[in-house]
Amino acid sequence: MKFKGIHHVSALTAKAPENFDFYTKVLGLRLVKKTVNQDDPSVYHLFYGDEKGNPGTELTFFEIPMLAQNHEGTNSISATSLRVPNDQALVYWKQHFEELNVKHEEITERAGRSTLAFKDFEEQRLILVSDENNEGVQGGVPWEKGPIPKEYGIIGLGPVKLTVQYAKSTVGVLTEMMGFRKKGKYPSPVTGQPDILVFETGEGGTGAEIHVEERMDLPPERPGRGSVHHVAFRVENEKELREWISRINEAGLSNSGFVDRFYFRSLYFREPNGILFELATDGPGFATDEDINHLGESLALPPFLEPKREQIETKLKPLNTKVQ
Repeated sequence: MKFKGIHHVSALTAKAPENFDFYTKVLGLRLVKKTVNQDDPSVYHLFYGDEKGNPGTELTFFEIPMLAQNHEGTNSISATSLRVPNDQALVYWKQHFEELNVKHEEITERAGRSTLAFKDFEEQRLILVSDENNEGVQGGVPWEKGPIPKEYGIIGLGPVKLTVQYAKSTVGVLTEMMGFRKKGKYPSPVTGQPDILVFETGEGGTGAEIHVEERMDLPPERPGRGSVHHVAFRVENEKELREWISRINEAGLSNSGFVDRFYFRSLYFREPNGILFELATDGPGFATDEDINHLGESLALPPFLEPKREQIETKLKPLNTKVQ
């Protein structure tokens, strides 16, 4: 069994309206689902992606109002990459960020690809990565109604970076249990630190990589707004997910067991440094309960929460997500 790549990344925000504005109006992603945290229905869960919210393109946010600022450190998902079609797109994005006063670095090479690191309004750590020479997992299709020219639009999730105190145990789970293979390494931007290790799964390429950074000089991260909650990996279907559950149980890792998220089926577990991993099926998808042309415009609830809609809506601040 091999994962098909990165499925989604879920992060934390304290301000859903500003989050919606940044990810749709600045980055040009489509809000493909406005729903709630199924484990705490009093807060929003927003899903952004390509035109259909295809697996491998989804960046999601749990809103936790009044959440304190993240304090960066180890045992964390320390950077989320977003794929763009080519190197020229990075030139466009650098100018775009300069015009909108978005914090960003210079275009630089990471793991043999051109990249552009930047942060959102809550210091979320993001990296645009060029697909110019990608030969692995295909990207998605940018949302044509977004503000970004389609030829430069974001086409999915790229490599996810894990920063840990002890790389050996994390690498062991990735390679020995999860089937990742070592692809290479590249220098740390921090003087005196070990190289960052690159691992890939499935077809490989930009949409199927995990980068592992060992930093014994940092304290553990204190999560808050601007931090990442978990990363999910793509599983073909429910049958294969249940096979993974058996494998994880045999490995003795504590886990959630099978979880039905309605839009996909899942399993959660923590790797040895405490980072939360999810395995998620490619389907059924976000058009299950909404017309594809109107995704994310109204509050969507899975069937088991639908009877509580009135109660849930009274606790949520209205969030206008209709396309203008």
